[in-house]
Formats: sequence, C-alpha cells, structure tokens
Amino acid sequence: MITSVRLVNFKNFADETLRAGPFTVIVGANASGKSNIRDAFRFLHGVGRGYTLAEIIGGKYGDGGQIEWAGIRGAMEEIIRFGQPSFSLQVEEKDAVYKIVVGRNESGDAAFRVNRETLKTQLGTIFTSTSVGDGPVNVQFDVLHLLPRKKRDAAGIDDIAHAEGRPNQPGLTQIQGHKMSPWVQEYYADGLKKVLAKMRFLDLEPYQLRQPAFPGQTVLGDRGEHLPTVLQAICEDSQRKETLVAWISELTPMDVRDFEFPTDPSGRVHLAFLEADGRKVSACAAADGTLRFLAMLALLLGPDPNGLYFFEEIDNGIHPARQWLLLELIEKQTAKQGFQVITTTHSPDLLTMVNDETFKNTSVVCRLEEADDAIIRPVAELPRAGELRTSQGLGNLLSGGWMETALAFTEGYDEGGA
Repeated sequence: MITSVRLVNFKNFADETLRAGPFTVIVGANASGKSNIRDAFRFLHGVGRGYTLAEIIGGKYGDGGQIEWAGIRGAMEEIIRFGQPSFSLQVEEKDAVYKIVVGRNESGDAAFRVNRETLKTQLGTIFTSTSVGDGPVNVQFDVLHLLPRKKRDAAGIDDIAHAEGRPNQPGLTQIQGHKMSPWVQEYYADGLKKVLAKMRFLDLEPYQLRQPAFPGQTVLGDRGEHLPTVLQAICEDSQRKETLVAWISELTPMDVRDFEFPTDPSGRVHLAFLEADGRKVSACAAADGTLRFLAMLALLLGPDPNGLYFFEEIDNGIHPARQWLLLELIEKQTAKQGFQVITTTHSPDLLTMVNDETFKNTSVVCRLEEADDAIIRPVAELPRAGELRTSQGLGNLLSGGWMETALAFTEGYDEGGA
C-alpha cells in the first residue's frame, strides 16, 4: 500500500507531501491543485507501466494510431514548477521508498530526461541512477551484498555493479536482467513496479455506463465501459449478486430484486433492473447516480479488487442523504480487501460522515492569498480540528471556509516565527 507521495516542484507544488491510507479524501477549492495530485499519481502509474518520459507526459499511441495512454495535463513548461530546472516525485510503499527526479535536456530538443533515481529499502539502497548532460544514465546497484558471499563469488558478481540506461525512461523499468540478487529484483524492484502499475483513474460517464457490451468483456473501463457484462460476470456468484442487490436497493427507492442481461440482435448485452412487482427498468432509464454507484459496486465488490483506485468527485450524482452508503461501502471494502481508494470531493455531507480512520487520511489542498504555490495539509493536524469536527461537523468546516482560514493562520504564524 502506498503511504505517501511527495511532490517537489511538480506543477504548483513547491515541496508538499500527501499522506495516504486505505481510503484517502482530498478537499480544496477549485484550481487549488487537487487534479495536479492526480497527475502525480498518473505519472507514477506511467512509470510502473514501463513508458518513456515522453509517453508518460505526452501520450502513447499504438501501431494503428489509437491512443493507449493520455498524457499529463498541461504544457511542457507547466509540468515543472515555474522557474525550476526539474521536479521530483517520491513514493513510499510498505517496504520501499522510490524517488525520481526529472529535468529537461540542455540541448536543442529540451526533452524530458531522468536526472536521478533511487530505490531504497530498510535493507539499503537497491539502485541509484544519475545522468550528466545528454549522455546515458549510469545505473549503480548497491546491495548485491544481500547475496551470500559464496553465491556472489560463484556467479562472478562484484559488490557494486554498474550499467548504462536510456535517459528518457525510468531506470526502475530498465534494470531487469542486471546482476542483482533475484529475490531483491522480484520482491523490491518488480514489487514496486506492480504497485505503480495497479492504479486505476476512474471518470465514470453516464453515457458509457448505459451502453451495451459484447460478451466476455469483464473489466470495467475507466469511463464505465462494459458495465453490463461486468455485472453479469459478478452475478454468476449468487452471494455477490445478493450483495449487489442489497446495496443498490438501499441507495434507491426502486424495489430491486434482480438484474437481467438481455441481448440484442448484434449479440451485445444490455442491463436491466427487475423490481419486485415484475417491472423492468433499463439502464437507459436509470438515474445517473444509480449507475455510477453500481459501477463502483462492480469495482469494489468484484472477484479481484486490487491496487489503487483514484476518483475525482466520487459523490457526483449521489443524493446527500445516501452518501453514507458510498462511504460505508468504501471504508468496509478497503479495510477488508487491502486495496486503496483516493478521491477528491466538494461534498460537505460526505465529509461529515467519514469515520475516524478516514478523517486521519483526509487532506486539504489550498493556495493561500497572493500565493502561486499550493500546500497540502492533513485536516486532522489543523488547530482544534478534532474538537471542531465533533462540535460542528467536518462538512460545516469545509463549507464555511474554516480550513482555508486555519491554514492561512498557521502558515502565516510559521513564517512569522521562523
């Protein structure tokens, strides 16, 4: 599980850290920088998928011209904080700390390149990589002593090994096959790549959620594609089907008793809700919020939920009186299944209902008055936050602007006392 991400000179963050837990909530005004945090996670996800820097930032296209990966938002000059030569992202995972520093070539093409990269564990440094000018990246493996001396001698492995890498691709995805202890490679380097690769960035669209799907499509798309066949696969398990029906019945006034999956002449599968009186409601007639909630159910109650799910405005379309259901679903499933959910929200109602663990993992993003840079602070660490949460409700603190006021006071006090 990812426990923190540090952003240095990345977009509008000078040096800020987001602490993450099983369920992490991010609040803040529009244009404060919440989506820039999402971009930082997407950058790390691109590293895990083995893309070059140009592909991570600018997009990746397949042989047929189809886009496989949408690039990071913003112009090249906006990725690195204004006036700075490079940015860095550092991610802490249960057993490892990975950091990558990215700058621009000094030559005419000004392409992005890896300036420095490290992967450290409690056992020591797995590897470091550095680059000078426009030359290749030098990768150094520092923990080969983890192999017993006899095995190292037999294999002809030195205490420290060096290799050259491509400067336009993170070394984490170039070190496969080098003279590293096999279990170190598998447990740390490959393990971290898997963590970064297992991220999903969901932007569920009602139009896509209503569309039929061809049989066999059992992975929900980032915009909600294939919802009928994903649900159909889940409903083959009677217990999971019963759970789906129970949750959706709690959300809506519909007396849902079952789901049906009729096919059209083209063979595509549609979604319909079957109510207790025999009435059928197609996905085309269902409310946007109902379909969004159902898609999240499909993700979190599916047969193999894993990794990290990042939502923007997870409460979108869900009635305030029913947002407690969404919270209960996420808080229970993340605690039980071991995956992570990170979301942004503007909903005071949702914030009021978070449990104590989620409260600890709720952060506010803010741009102070007359400041260009954004800051990230855990809400629980603001003055009297716990006390005011009990007496007034966290949602009221959000809607009343207390969080920004508290930040302005504390940050100003820190600067004045420095």
